Amino acid sequence: MRNCSRRQWLQPAVLLPLAGAAAAAFPVLSWGQSATGAPVKIIVPYAAGAATDTLSRLLAQALGEATGATYIVDNRSGAGTQIGTRAIAGAAPDGQTLGFIDTAFAINPGLLGAALPYDTQRDFVPISLMATAPLVLVVHASVPARTMREFIALAKARPGTLNYGSAGVGSAPHLAGEQLHHAASIDINHVPYRGGSTVLTDLIGGQIQFGFTTVPTMIDHIRAGTVRALAVTGNTRAAQLPDVPSMAESGLGAVDATPFFGLVGPARLAPDHVERLATAASSAVRTGRLNQRLLELGFVPVGSTAEAFRTRLAQEIAKWSGVIKAGGIKPNA
Repeated sequence: MRNCSRRQWLQPAVLLPLAGAAAAAFPVLSWGQSATGAPVKIIVPYAAGAATDTLSRLLAQALGEATGATYIVDNRSGAGTQIGTRAIAGAAPDGQTLGFIDTAFAINPGLLGAALPYDTQRDFVPISLMATAPLVLVVHASVPARTMREFIALAKARPGTLNYGSAGVGSAPHLAGEQLHHAASIDINHVPYRGGSTVLTDLIGGQIQFGFTTVPTMIDHIRAGTVRALAVTGNTRAAQLPDVPSMAESGLGAVDATPFFGLVGPARLAPDHVERLATAASSAVRTGRLNQRLLELGFVPVGSTAEAFRTRLAQEIAKWSGVIKAGGIKPNA
C-alpha cells in the first residue's frame, strides 16, 4: 500500500469539567470523593467533541448518579493520545483519577513499541469495556460499485487509483484499510489527514473515493445518497443500517476493525475499588438512559467485567501488532 501524504500534529490540552449528579458520599472515601470533597477525574486523551470524549461525559454523569460522587472529564489531547494516556499511567492509584480509552490504546504498542512512554499492559488496570462501534466502508456516489464484490473488482481493474482517508497513520480506519488490502489482495492508497472532519469533507466532495468511518458520523450522508455504504466491519450488521451487509457476509471476515471504548485506572488501583467501579459502570451501560443513549448514537453497549476487558485488550494489542507488522507501517509514514 502507498501513502499519498505525510502529516503529524499535536493538539493543546483542554480541561472541560462535567459534574455528575451529586448525592450523599459513600462511607468509603476512596470509592467516592476524597476527604476534601475533590471530584474524581476521568482523563480523556482527546479534545472535546471526539467520540471518546462524548462517551466519557455520558459515563461520568451515569457514575455520578450511581455512586454519589462527582466525576469530571479532563481532556488531555495530543501526540496520538500519548499525553493523556501517560497522565493516566502516572496518576496515584487512589481512585481519584481514572481514564477513558479507545482503540488507539491497543494500536500504539505495535505502532510505537519502545517509544511509548508507558507500558500498556503493566501500567494500567482495566475496569470495564463500555461500548464498541463498527466502521462502515462508504464510497463516493461517483464510484461505480454497489457491493463489496463490485468494489474489489473495480480496485483490481484500476490498481492504485482508489484513495481512502483516515485521521492519521495507525488510526482504526487506516488499519481497516490495511486489513482490506490484505484480505482482498487489492492495491489501494491511504491518505492520512490531520483529523476526521477533513476526511469527511474530502470524501463527500469526491477528492477521495472511499473511507472507513463510524456509522453515526455517516448515517445522514448515506441516507442523502452523497455516499454509498457497502459493508460494516465485523460479523454482524449495524442496527442503523439493516440493509448493509457485514464484511463477514461479504466474504471478508478478516476486516474486523471495530473501535472500542473503555474505562481504565492506573496500576495498583485497589481490586475492591475496581470491582465496584466495574459493577456500577457495566450496570449503567446495560440498562436505563445511558444504554438507550448509546444505541441512539450508533454504539453497541457492552458493560464488561474487569477481567473480560483485560482479555479483550490483550487480544486487540496482539491483533493490531500483527496488522502493523504485516503492513510494514511506521509512525507518521
